[in-house]
Amino acid sequence: MKINRPKSLTELVTENLRDRIISGALELGSQLSEARIAKELNVSRTPVREAINRLEIEGLLDVEPQRGSFIFSLDGSELAKLCDARVALETKALTVAIRERPDRLHRELTKCTKRMTSARAADDVNKYLAEDTIFHQLLFDCADNKFLNDAYQTIAIKMAAIRNRLGRHPEHMAKSYAEHLQLVDAVKVSDTKTALEILRLHIDRKEGSYWSEVTQESSA
Repeated sequence: MKINRPKSLTELVTENLRDRIISGALELGSQLSEARIAKELNVSRTPVREAINRLEIEGLLDVEPQRGSFIFSLDGSELAKLCDARVALETKALTVAIRERPDRLHRELTKCTKRMTSARAADDVNKYLAEDTIFHQLLFDCADNKFLNDAYQTIAIKMAAIRNRLGRHPEHMAKSYAEHLQLVDAVKVSDTKTALEILRLHIDRKEGSYWSEVTQESSA
């Protein structure tokens, strides 16, 4: 029998800060104040300091001696490299998932895109972007390769934070949504070649005003 233990203050503070970073409530590159966070959350500075250490390990914070803690930021070249890593990992996961579990992959992606459609109809951008993150994680869930998934998790949280900024641009969201649907159609008939072409374009697009905006924000 599993006993659920209450979360520690450090865990609660970590989750709070992680959610705020991913959601976009905290700006990329902005500095965190331990004292201000402790006051906001009504906790001592110890769990805040421990939470900062955890988020630094996750890559969401940069801690600089004598300067303080800052939300991660990416310039254009770094963001491009992050996309390159995504292409490598996600195309492999997609290939394996289509080969090993095509029916499950199609079923789960279809459910996800239906939720995305509902979110767009309701103009619920936050819900749509959350489902976008789930969509890409499903490639790894259906590939069922622990090592591949572990590698993806090293960038997944940071990518979710980027998605919640870049993905809000109407131009990007419209293209993103269409490509998700096209990818599901390719998976339905196990057309790996077409599915991979769609996924590469989907991840690797580096044009449009939305790209300029997020890279400028990240390098500010």
